[in-house]
Amino acid sequence: MENQNDNKYLGQEKVSKLLFKFSIPCILSLLISSLYNIVDQIFVGNSSVGYLGNAATTVVYPITIIAVAFAWCFGDGSAAYLSLCQGRNDTKNSHKSIGNSILVTFIISIIFMILGYLFMDKLLYGFGASDVTINLARDYFKIILLGIPFYMLANSVNSVIRADGSPKFSMAATLLGAILNIILDPIFIFGFNWGITGAAWATIIGQIASFILSVIYFFRTKTFKLNRESFKINFEVFGNVIKLGVSTFITQMSIVVISLVCNIMLAKYGALSKYGADIPIATIGICMKVFSIVINIVVGIVLGAQPILGYNYGAKKYNRVKETFKLVIIATIIVGILSTIVFELCPEIIIKMFGTSDNLYMEFAIKTFRIFLMLVTFTCLIKVISIFFQAVGEPLKSAIVSLCRDIVFFVPLVIILPRFMGVTGPLWAAPIADFIGMIISGTLTILFFKKLPSVTINDKEQVVIKPSKLGVIITISREHGSAGKYIGEVVAKKLNIPYYYKELTALAAKESGLDKEFVSKINSTKDVWHDLYLTTSPVKYAIKAQDKIISKIAEHGSCVIVGRAADYVLKDNKNLVKIFIYANEEYKIKKLQEMYGDSEKDAVKNMNKSDKNRAAYYKLISGRTWGDYKNYDLLIDSSIGVEETANAILEYIKNIKK
Repeated sequence: MENQNDNKYLGQEKVSKLLFKFSIPCILSLLISSLYNIVDQIFVGNSSVGYLGNAATTVVYPITIIAVAFAWCFGDGSAAYLSLCQGRNDTKNSHKSIGNSILVTFIISIIFMILGYLFMDKLLYGFGASDVTINLARDYFKIILLGIPFYMLANSVNSVIRADGSPKFSMAATLLGAILNIILDPIFIFGFNWGITGAAWATIIGQIASFILSVIYFFRTKTFKLNRESFKINFEVFGNVIKLGVSTFITQMSIVVISLVCNIMLAKYGALSKYGADIPIATIGICMKVFSIVINIVVGIVLGAQPILGYNYGAKKYNRVKETFKLVIIATIIVGILSTIVFELCPEIIIKMFGTSDNLYMEFAIKTFRIFLMLVTFTCLIKVISIFFQAVGEPLKSAIVSLCRDIVFFVPLVIILPRFMGVTGPLWAAPIADFIGMIISGTLTILFFKKLPSVTINDKEQVVIKPSKLGVIITISREHGSAGKYIGEVVAKKLNIPYYYKELTALAAKESGLDKEFVSKINSTKDVWHDLYLTTSPVKYAIKAQDKIISKIAEHGSCVIVGRAADYVLKDNKNLVKIFIYANEEYKIKKLQEMYGDSEKDAVKNMNKSDKNRAAYYKLISGRTWGDYKNYDLLIDSSIGVEETANAILEYIKNIKK
């Protein structure tokens, strides 16, 4: 979606056609990434080590998720930062974010590898290894650790490659590693008789191949170029990267917490049962890997829907939002029901793919699939609803839905239920958490849609860019309560040039097809979620539309533009004069009481909230600090009065023209 006409296509084309077009590549990409884990489990389970090998790989799996949590945090963060830099034509910082992410990922991977070797047994026992599986887990883990730097770097840069406009290359890099892993697994495990170490070598060779192909891409990037300067740590830039990637990190670490607690409780109570510690660990590992295929299908569907949902929500085409969501939910339910039928009626078919063993193993494996995945449809729906809320600019609801099921309910239930139910307790934790999580996420979804109007809102206001003359372009940034917008209007009248304030958002809405009210409010959401909100799909569309219309307005000649980071958008314009208007608190409170009828308490609250949000918005758009004197030509205290401030600005402009 490179231009506004493409964005409008999201609001006009048949929803089912768009969903099919966008979802299929997402599904394929996610399924490919899950092959690494599935293939190892299948071949190891059918080797001489049998289910004990699967137990060993299950113990190692959550440790590798910790590594990938860091990689994806930095990768997704730098990819998001790259997208922001692309939007504001910032070539200075985009490459720094990527270089810094690569450097920090590499450093952490080395630290992770060293710590893994130093504390290997403590880690493996801590994640559920037993005295029976510890040697297998060691053999597997010590080789996997060798590949950690390649694994982390490949996963980190994968997101950047997608953000650079090459999703097919990104998928090819992942696919190459997966194919090599599939080919080498049987050769190493059975042909060379290396057993579980063969699976580890096949895995890291695939990871190295993915890494090498990703490195090759960096010699042919589209929107940035890496150089020595890219790898010098810039704390401000990298701080933004972490901020943008932290939600991914939290999501991945929640998987680690779930796996860790589940493994510990299964090992503890399994040892007290007839199954022993290793059978429950092995079967839950297989169950989780098979489940990942199902969840990746539905996640691929909703990720494909994200741009459709985001654009139409921003355009207030709520009927299309509902239609898209309905199709996603129907597809998710179909996938969930079909999966449930297989898991409940014939789990043996799946289990035997991963090797066979004695009756006790099969007995517990069947229980695991039938109980743990009993409400897999609800699990899928919860995940879909979480991503849906992110797509429509509701990060708080997204976090509640995601963490509620996994952390708030599942983890405590895994700890509590075994006290009453023994080794099957952790299995029952999943459907119970799914049921409660579905009630919460379903309630939030119903309330969300109830608030939406039942019909599409069409804004019929006609606005055009006003004719002007060659001359100065004045941008005004201002503190809330400083009367900056009124001062800008007075300046425009005295110079007899067009004035843009509310008109700017109306023009941006017209240009993009988004709703005017939605565009107007993108920099005034709740403080605590402001940064996350500004990175959601509908807001990104609005920001691009605003930037484009600001540039068009400037092309028509002299004017005054208030707010919307216009000073940065037009920073290369030779006729630009950048003004920042501020005032003392007493003056601003008085002005807010006059203009809006605020009480003194409300005036202070609104003033602080508005300025904080404006600063966050400006930082997102420009990467600069709002109100910093270095970013403006003139900073002026408006407490001298509206007319007096306007005259002072005019005098300044007259002097710089001489």
